Order: sequence, then structure tokens, then C-alpha cells
Amino acid sequence: MTTEKQIAVVTGSNRGLGYAISRKLAQIGVHVILTSRNQADGIAAKEQLASEGLIVDYHPLDVTNDASVQKLTAWLGETYGKVDILVNNAGINPTPDPEKSSLLTMELETIRSTFETNVLSVLRILQALIPLMKANNYGRIVNVSTEMASLAAIKTDYYPLSPAYRLSKVGVNALTVLLAKELQGDNILVNTYSPGWMKTDMGGENAPFTAEEGAETAVYLATLPDGSAQGQFFAEMRKFGGPIQLQW
Repeated sequence: MTTEKQIAVVTGSNRGLGYAISRKLAQIGVHVILTSRNQADGIAAKEQLASEGLIVDYHPLDVTNDASVQKLTAWLGETYGKVDILVNNAGINPTPDPEKSSLLTMELETIRSTFETNVLSVLRILQALIPLMKANNYGRIVNVSTEMASLAAIKTDYYPLSPAYRLSKVGVNALTVLLAKELQGDNILVNTYSPGWMKTDMGGENAPFTAEEGAETAVYLATLPDGSAQGQFFAEMRKFGGPIQLQW
């Protein structure tokens, strides 16, 4: 199968932010590939979007597993021959016992597993899919981060300590900057953004934003014209009324 439409892969897109990003991209005519570890949940998400008249596909993906990533990559190459947009949304934010929520008491295994999912898995997907972008001389990569990873703001922000999550997203930000440096001249733009505190399974019902609102900046960055922002850190657009860059 070949298509003139742009092909977007969104990790962790069976629910929450990833699902909202997928819907918004499909609504503007992008052919979205939903992915998730649980196949039943992913297929259900695909069917829901299809019932809305949106063109989407689904492929199972465990971002922490090399073989799973390789299967997705091979399928994308055989089916579409390209990837135009990659949104690295899959991630975890462990909530350990309050007595183990500080750097001085948190178990190292919690930090290690968080890094595996939030940082190394992002790199794993990037290494696999960027060759399909380079072959087409086009790519837009959006890495989901958080304002909690801003080194300039950590000293004074009001967010929970969340050391494993914060450290991992600092790693995502650094990965974004390093990758942007490597991709100069390839027409592949990579940026990171904070979707804000949203009403999702991770954010809870008290959050001020919906997943749909949190998805706005992702869609903006996924559809940047050639020569636009590269290697930058953006805030959620709804909070600031537009695409505002955050301090690292």
C-alpha cells in the first residue's frame, strides 16, 4: 500500500494524550498509526476513530522491546515506505510510597525503570524510524516532556518532587537537543513540549486541561513548515495563548 497522505506514528495512543493527538492529526488529513502494548485496547481506539470517519491504522508496539520496535519498523516500510511524523508520547510517571518519593529515599530501580521507558525507549524508536524519514528527506518529531523538566524552573516551581519522572524528562530534553544537532540539513525537525497538567489517567480529574487541549502543541509541532523551529522546548499553547518556548 502507498499513500500520498502524511504518515504519523503516535506511541502510547490508545488513550489519553496520545489518543487526542491521533484524533487531531487524523482530523486534518494525516494517516495516523495508533500504537499500544495492549492490542485489544489499541484496536478499540482505532475502531472508535474509524467510527468518526477518520483514517487510522493500528500496530501493536511495546516501546521497551527491541523485537516489537523492529516489527513495527518493518511493517511501516513494507506498508507505507515512509514515516513523516513521529510523536513520542508513551511514558510513565511512577507514584511510589510517599516515604520513598524523595531523591534520598527513592529506590534506584524505580528511576532505572522510568529511564528505560521514558528515555531509552524514545531513543530506540528514533533510531528505528529516522532512516524512513531520511529516505524521504522529510520528518517531524515531537517528544512529549514536561515543564517539570525545566532546569531553570525546578528551584522555584510548585510541582511535586517526582524525581524519577523529572530526571527522565530532563533526559528527553537533552536527547532532543542532541538529535536536532545531528539532523541539521536533513529536513527533519525535532522538538519537545510540555502538554501541561491534563485530565488523564496520569494527571487525574483535578487537572485544569483536557487531553484535547494538551494535544494542540503536539499537532502544531508535527505540522511545522520547512525551516521552522529545531531543537526547542515548547509550552502548551492553551496555557499561554500560542507556541511559547520554555527555558531549558
